Amino acid sequence: MTRFAQPAPELADPYESDPVLTGWLDRLLGPDGHAAAKDRLATLAADVLGPLRDAHHDAENNPPRLVRYDGWGRRVDRVETSPGWETQRVAAARHAIVALPYLPEARRTWGSGVRTVQQALLHIYGPESATFTCPVAMADGAAALLSRPEIDPAVQERWLTRLISTDPDVAITSGQWMTESQGGSDISRSTTTARPDEGTRTWRLTGEKWFCSAIDSAMAVALARPAGAADGSRTLVPFLVPRDQPGVRLHRLKDKLGTRPVPTAEVALRDAEAVPLGDPGEPGLRRMMTLVVITRLHNAANSAAGMARGLAYCRDYATRRTVAGGRLADNPLHRATLGALEVDLAGAFALAAHAFDLLGRVELTGDRPAADRLRLVAPLAKLLTGKLAVASASEYVECFGGAGFVEDTGLPRLLRDAQVLPIWEGTTNVLSVDVLRALARGEGLAAVPSDVRDAAAAAAADPASPAVLAGARQLALAIGTSLVADLLDEHAAATGAERAAVHARLWRRARVERRDIATEAAAL
Repeated sequence: MTRFAQPAPELADPYESDPVLTGWLDRLLGPDGHAAAKDRLATLAADVLGPLRDAHHDAENNPPRLVRYDGWGRRVDRVETSPGWETQRVAAARHAIVALPYLPEARRTWGSGVRTVQQALLHIYGPESATFTCPVAMADGAAALLSRPEIDPAVQERWLTRLISTDPDVAITSGQWMTESQGGSDISRSTTTARPDEGTRTWRLTGEKWFCSAIDSAMAVALARPAGAADGSRTLVPFLVPRDQPGVRLHRLKDKLGTRPVPTAEVALRDAEAVPLGDPGEPGLRRMMTLVVITRLHNAANSAAGMARGLAYCRDYATRRTVAGGRLADNPLHRATLGALEVDLAGAFALAAHAFDLLGRVELTGDRPAADRLRLVAPLAKLLTGKLAVASASEYVECFGGAGFVEDTGLPRLLRDAQVLPIWEGTTNVLSVDVLRALARGEGLAAVPSDVRDAAAAAAADPASPAVLAGARQLALAIGTSLVADLLDEHAAATGAERAAVHARLWRRARVERRDIATEAAAL
């Protein structure tokens, strides 16, 4: 008897075969802009199909480990990572995944669309990068923070130039040390202190940081409270902390549900040398938000990217799997399932693309209406895409049946890694409160769709009331869902693409009107 072996799913070119990605690039960049990006995107896609997938599997199968002492008993706190992790680092630098928005030539070529090209790079690179997108996001956020005019030029020369280098021998990444065990996302309870180092331009930080990802990075941006500063979150100041120094000690590496190749540590700061980013005598949380907005947008881009990659595997597998005498791809119920997932992907990508487009306009042209809109869109994009990514990943695993539950197929990782997306950079509830605060300050009101404008206005009028707070999640999701509906409508009208029109129609019907879309979804 011949033992049956199910053919595994195969991945098509993640650039050329993705009509959602290419459709948005055509629209946001225009034909000439997209043409200018084509070689860059195609080269990255070829690497993803070849050496980067191998590097991804190597990093997944060989997680990092912490070596606390050398053979002679000296404390070294050395983090050892796999060759695959290093390959991903080299590729991120060489393909300018962090650097692109800061390169003068790229800015001249695409103008404010340079952030749209960066999102496309993330979309292709991220889903099988062993989550190297985590240090990529934090490096980009740190670069944006260090690009601010009030940052010491000497600090920029030493660190910013390396964050945005495309030379793998020069390029570095950054960590982001904000949370502490007693407060978590409530950073107002931070106890890490900073004091000036007399006679120098540096400061000394002392405290504990609980969740420090990409701990193998050369630097981190840490929040600390300068000596004498008032309590609360606004008085915290961002400091640049070089990683390789005696004042930084690692307690342990986290044993996490997902993103296992990313070395994430609990860190002790003991008079750690640090440099203030901006005036330490001025409240610094607003400066830190420069970094946080960037990482939240990366989170949204990675959510959409993971959804696209998972759906690509599911669609290919459906052509290879036979069920009840026919291909799974021909089964109406399965087709409806995949079609509905495609609609969710289209919605997630639209929201992420809108956020990156706004960011580019703010950075390149100082567009004030775009800046106002981004204050609301950033938390909405991170919030909604993260929830969609987890729900979709659960469906993707289910599409493979028992094989989706077996670790050596690589499929369970889709769900394990997706679960970080609604957690990192603010949980759904935390972001919902951020949305409330933005509305109460009158920020981003132009982004609120007409069908939820009255509800948003009522919440903004009394954001601290128990009833409004209890409904904050529902309100934020409603605003985000309706915003996506408007974005998809605009995209369909601008492109004239039939598939885009179907996405717009089915998203509104399923997500806004709460109606069934199975019959039309099965035709996708």
